[in-house]
Amino acid sequence: MLRLKSGHAPLVLALGLMTLTAAGCAGKKPEPQLAYQERPVELLYATGGKRLDAGAWSEAVQYFDEVERQHPYSEWSRRAILMEAYAYYRGNQYEDAVSAADRFIQLYPGNPSTGYAYYLKAQCLFEQIVDVGRDQGTTEAALAALKDVLRRYPDSEFAVDAKLKVELVNDQLAGKEMTVGRWYLRNGQPLSAIGRFKSVIDRYQTTSHTPEALYRLTEAYLAMGLRDEAMRDGAVLGHNFPGDRWYAAAYRLLTSKGLKPEAAPLTRPKNGVGSDFTRLGRGS
Repeated sequence: MLRLKSGHAPLVLALGLMTLTAAGCAGKKPEPQLAYQERPVELLYATGGKRLDAGAWSEAVQYFDEVERQHPYSEWSRRAILMEAYAYYRGNQYEDAVSAADRFIQLYPGNPSTGYAYYLKAQCLFEQIVDVGRDQGTTEAALAALKDVLRRYPDSEFAVDAKLKVELVNDQLAGKEMTVGRWYLRNGQPLSAIGRFKSVIDRYQTTSHTPEALYRLTEAYLAMGLRDEAMRDGAVLGHNFPGDRWYAAAYRLLTSKGLKPEAAPLTRPKNGVGSDFTRLGRGS
């Protein structure tokens, strides 16, 4: 599971969502469950901030929610929604965090802090990405949310991190296609496998899976007796990745079938690469 959580408190502070110090609140402890009681908005917000700083995420949510409930339509309420989203996020309550972020986006689409709401939503989805052996619906949603950040805020501080995460997500999705394609190939369904490997080439050609995808296409076409197609993809592999171990494997496979690729590989692997080699994520 991809989980690259980093501290985002500085981002919140940079947005001006600073905890205010309220006189007279020292020494007081929050009620376990906040019953409705009229309180100064500064006290509610400041207490929520203190709970956030202490890592008491659920208690922080209660105070920020109370700010909204007691002081709707105020500047404090606007700030509290985003702080609530952040508290949910830190508590790994991703669905609630996304819901709060969406609410902020809907209510304040033109606010300077809305960029952070989009980014926080994308981050929540990104941290729920699962391994390539499982359904990648959340991965697709994370990719869409990250691209939304890049489209709306291309020059923001959030775009730098979003761009990196897009690359990681694309590699994850390519890994899923490769996993399914290999399964088809192992089970004697080369045509279905070809569709998966071609998807990697067409949609995720900048990822680490491209050399293997070209090799697997060569392998699948040979299994179907399509020698010209196998030679074509082997040549593409050799032209773009002449020193890659997957081209060495493709060259060996093609020559074993009596075919003669134009270029020999620049290097050969110390150990042969079998057809069941599996690459997980970005590693091998």
